Amino acid sequence: MADVVVLGAGVSGHTAAFHLSRLLPKGHSVTVVSPNADYNWIPSNIWVGVGKMTADDVTFPLAPVYAKKGIRFVQARAVALRPHGDGDSDRPAVDVIHTGPDRAGEEQRIAYDYLINATGPQLRFQMTDGLGPDGGHTVSVCTASHAVEAAEQLAATIETLRAGIPQTIVVGMGHGTCTCEGAAFEYVFNVDHELREAGVRDLARVVYLTNESALGDFGVDGMTFEEQGFRTTSELWTGSLFRERGVEAILGAHVSRVEEGRVHYETLDGATHTLDFDFAMLLPPFGGVGLAAFDRDGGDMTDELFAPSGFMKVDADYSAKPYEEWRAEDWPTTYQAVGFDNIWAVGIAFAPPHQISRPRTSTNGTLIAPAPPRTGMPSGVMGKTAALSIVDRITQGPGAPNHEASMANMGAACVASAGAGMRRGSAAAMTMMPVVPDYSRYETGRDLRDTRGEIGLAGHWVKYMLHHLFLHKAKGRLGWQFIPE
Repeated sequence: MADVVVLGAGVSGHTAAFHLSRLLPKGHSVTVVSPNADYNWIPSNIWVGVGKMTADDVTFPLAPVYAKKGIRFVQARAVALRPHGDGDSDRPAVDVIHTGPDRAGEEQRIAYDYLINATGPQLRFQMTDGLGPDGGHTVSVCTASHAVEAAEQLAATIETLRAGIPQTIVVGMGHGTCTCEGAAFEYVFNVDHELREAGVRDLARVVYLTNESALGDFGVDGMTFEEQGFRTTSELWTGSLFRERGVEAILGAHVSRVEEGRVHYETLDGATHTLDFDFAMLLPPFGGVGLAAFDRDGGDMTDELFAPSGFMKVDADYSAKPYEEWRAEDWPTTYQAVGFDNIWAVGIAFAPPHQISRPRTSTNGTLIAPAPPRTGMPSGVMGKTAALSIVDRITQGPGAPNHEASMANMGAACVASAGAGMRRGSAAAMTMMPVVPDYSRYETGRDLRDTRGEIGLAGHWVKYMLHHLFLHKAKGRLGWQFIPE
């Protein structure tokens, strides 16, 4: 009988664990290791961050859900992989440190036959001095608790505006190599909506500060939309939204330092600037969670499994090609770790082979380039794909081929919705196919039939319904397996 261990209980890991539990014959075990006691539907943190939802609306305890599914849950932080076993055993294992209240700090070694690394990102606020809610001067919506604090500070800012005192609000990226520009875009969209609802928009200066070289880049090199034979770009589309709402955009920016009420940043032309603020939500750069790896004798083999970023190397082309020479097929298809037929890395945990957006450096040599996004729908698809590969290995034999799901063949949707409920709200909805552009197949890199941008209440309805639909799925309720990733 096989023991399958999943590291992480975010979209990828949680999805993988559910499908493993559903499909594996009795007698095999599924264990999820996560430092967090609760599941967080992160896309809705944006609504928590403006006070439209509470933390309880976007989280739920993992242990009861896993118990119902026959999944073992270990609340712990994974710290090291031993893919060849150790001096006492040939079985691969992972070292963890418990984070739950009953066993906090206790170390444990968990053996596995198959492993899925879905640890997600480390939020690297420390890469920018003064960034972040913990000892810094900015807020975040990366976690539910961060979003609650953001909502409180935003509410205080709105009250100051109601008193007739002008305020400067800055939303965007806290470092030149950040990803998830879509989340910052959605948050600034929501902040603008809240200011208008409060009747104080005219007193607020709203600034979108981003590492994108152009609006609408979103870390995917932008998109081209076609409607009734007319083509436009996500740059023009996004720019029109900003102009309509009076949002200022500062592009190609690397935040180097944040002081109380002041952002220091560098732009691609090498110039340095400061921007005073009263409220700032700036996202951090992501990195791997810091997993180490050791051989059976205890020798360090971390560099064999992980890229310098801390993300795990998988079946991708990691050669140092110039940006102009990369191809869609350079991206992974199976997410199996290099050199190991029983380890997969999915979601944010795998190392991208290259930038999707063109990497740029300032005239001072500072890298200012969005990192490739790997969240949401693609993360869920990857988690399911790895789970199906493991199920086939166990039920059909070790020679069973991997399932495949390349981001160069995978679509994604981003719905930036403002407001909450079914009657009030608006959304900027974008879809793209594929995520990684393929210029050998499509003139614009993507299929124009499935790459669109729309604005209106309909998109808001979709986002609001998806919130409830995916929480239903994540709780493993009736029919969850029929809801697409």
